[in-house]
Amino acid sequence: MSTINKKEIEKFSKMADEWWDTEGKFKPLHKFNPLRINYIKKKIISHFNIRSKSMPLKNIELLDIGCGGGLLSEPMCRLGAKVTAIDASQKNINVAKYHSNKNKLKINYLCTSPEKIDLKKKFDVVLNMEIVEHVNDLNLFIKKSSLLLKKDGLMFIATLNKTLKSYIFAIVGAEYILQWLPIGTHEWNKFVKPEELTEYAKKNSLKLIEVDGVKFDILKNEWMISEDNSVNYITQFKKI
Repeated sequence: MSTINKKEIEKFSKMADEWWDTEGKFKPLHKFNPLRINYIKKKIISHFNIRSKSMPLKNIELLDIGCGGGLLSEPMCRLGAKVTAIDASQKNINVAKYHSNKNKLKINYLCTSPEKIDLKKKFDVVLNMEIVEHVNDLNLFIKKSSLLLKKDGLMFIATLNKTLKSYIFAIVGAEYILQWLPIGTHEWNKFVKPEELTEYAKKNSLKLIEVDGVKFDILKNEWMISEDNSVNYITQFKKI
């Protein structure tokens, strides 16, 4: 049994050289990153009652699953977290390693997946950001991710809701009309409703803390948290 979708891995491997190009194929993710970083940081600080301001994530053991080129792993490291980051694409891992070494950041990058990872330790925080819509066997993916999380630890999952609106905005709009993303980046049938994701999580010892919608403000040219979760959303779970 595997969570790896080879078609998806090949798709992102072909674009691996562009991970750190802010005007390239991952430009939308670079736009999205400040919101993701701030959201995750705030929730971790609140949950673990952290008081340090200079290195707020110091000593937090964090696992970034589906890390790509390290766009989220590096900021988490800079905030003080002890980061392990995994991806099923060797090309993605090579790009991530090169970039982190160039910036003198200590990140443990591994080419693997949650069901294959060979680590004895568990983590305070697990990130599954923009990855669950690209995997095979979502239940297995959530199960194996949950097993890597300490009791009372946090898991963040960001993905796309399975609605008519998400098809219009995330696929027709973002890929075909605005061309923010390469055509074929997403498959609507792989999108998942929050309640469906919550059920998978519940079966695997994860309690939902909250669901927040995310939307792009065209006037401000930035992503922001919203009450509308009909397209993009972020969930926060606690291991019980």
